[in-house]
Amino acid sequence: QVQLVESGGGLVQAGDSLRLSCAASGLTFRRAAMGWFRQAPGKEREFVAAISASGGNTDYVDSVKGRFTISRDNAKNTVFLQMNSLKPDDSAVYYCAAGFVSAAATIRHANEYDYWGQGTQVTVSS
Repeated sequence: QVQLVESGGGLVQAGDSLRLSCAASGLTFRRAAMGWFRQAPGKEREFVAAISASGGNTDYVDSVKGRFTISRDNAKNTVFLQMNSLKPDDSAVYYCAAGFVSAAATIRHANEYDYWGQGTQVTVSS
């Protein structure tokens, strides 16, 4: 069975940093494109960042470019989201996702992912 387990969320102040982790099991991690999404109360689920299976390509929503970095460690079957200069608008439940596409491809759309984690809460106070 496939499991994606997020961790690293918490309550921080604006300007602080957090690193989210997503540990994957039950899939061939090195072949999976990975992504992060977030959903705040009253808002739709939003694409945040994605990384190709190869690790060579990344993609970000404009609002986090320059602040967030997605990376992966295939030896640990884990994808990370380093979040710097956090803003209150970043507050949301963050979900990781896995999908199987070409090695160099990233996935921006939620409906193109195959598996999802349960989410981890990030709250940024002003």
